[in-house]
Amino acid sequence: MTIAKTAFGTAFAASLALGLAAGAAHAADAKPAMEKCYGVAQAGKNDCAAGPGTSCAGTQKSDYQGNSWKLVKAGTCTAIKTPKGTGSLTPR
Repeated sequence: MTIAKTAFGTAFAASLALGLAAGAAHAADAKPAMEKCYGVAQAGKNDCAAGPGTSCAGTQKSDYQGNSWKLVKAGTCTAIKTPKGTGSLTPR
């Protein structure tokens, strides 16, 4: 009976370790949180919402257009500096 308990304990510990390792690997593969940042994209490099007369991604007509956005890592938008000011979380 002692051998069976030891074997079960060892198998349980190994399963737990593998599960934790798999969880850590999955976390490393997870994409960082992203947010829309207005006014930071260059012409033709926006992700969407490029204003009147445009359909969406890649249609921005001028650099740093305030009503178009680009996805950036969450928390970094307002720190992005452009010749027209900093990034904005809302259209301008």
